[in-house]
Amino acid sequence: MSITWSAYKRARRRSRQAWAVLALAAATIVAGLSWFFTAGQFDAAQPAQSGPSEAPVFNPEWMKPVRGAAAVAPEKAADALERLPVKGRAAKSDYDRAAFGQAWADADRNGCDTRNDILRRDLTAVTFTEGSSCRVASGMLNEPYTGRPVSFTRGQDTSSAVQIDHVVALADAWQKGAQQLTVQQRQTLANDPLNLIAADGPANVKKGAGDAATWLPANKNFRCHYVARQISVKTAYHLWVTQAEKDAMKGVLSSCPGQQTIYSAR
Repeated sequence: MSITWSAYKRARRRSRQAWAVLALAAATIVAGLSWFFTAGQFDAAQPAQSGPSEAPVFNPEWMKPVRGAAAVAPEKAADALERLPVKGRAAKSDYDRAAFGQAWADADRNGCDTRNDILRRDLTAVTFTEGSSCRVASGMLNEPYTGRPVSFTRGQDTSSAVQIDHVVALADAWQKGAQQLTVQQRQTLANDPLNLIAADGPANVKKGAGDAATWLPANKNFRCHYVARQISVKTAYHLWVTQAEKDAMKGVLSSCPGQQTIYSAR
């Protein structure tokens, strides 16, 4: 069978077009796989941005203000960040949790320990153990770090589902100025409701002692409040930030330039 020259050229043109389409498809697949195995798999694992955008600090109905910390002025968090000193980390080798005094002390002297105060503040549908008006037995948490609801039931095998996170981790605070605080000031820092949020247990474990440069909540809706709260805590207790931490905070606040410091009475 003979083929005319014009037919041959049409066939060659269609062949080149087909190869171009295949090459484009292959490049798209490779790019997609590259994205997935770098940032994409983490973005895909994050919940939709439908979680809470803030967390409570103070409930005047049953909490009392915590004394011993500097007041936090109502202003843009970005402005407060610019006034925080920028330094390197101090040594962590001598860090000891005991340096921050009694864990879950009754810092506001309302008759309930701090852990139960924060559970009561942050959970809904709260029930108490029999005969107690302090000891939280169960409740539901509209969890801010993951954006997913978490059920809390007090018990040896269940309590850890909801943990109380120090927004500015105590080990981080120790390396960034808390060594210069008095023991009483450090105990106040460890029990200040401004620095405490009820959180998903596994997410809190994953955060560890990380700062904003190494860990941020998966729930992106909450990041502006979270960073502003860290800035507010560091302002109140005269702590500093590292350059990497400051850069990370500025990156978050660039998406919410009007974000205010967290200055509710505490």
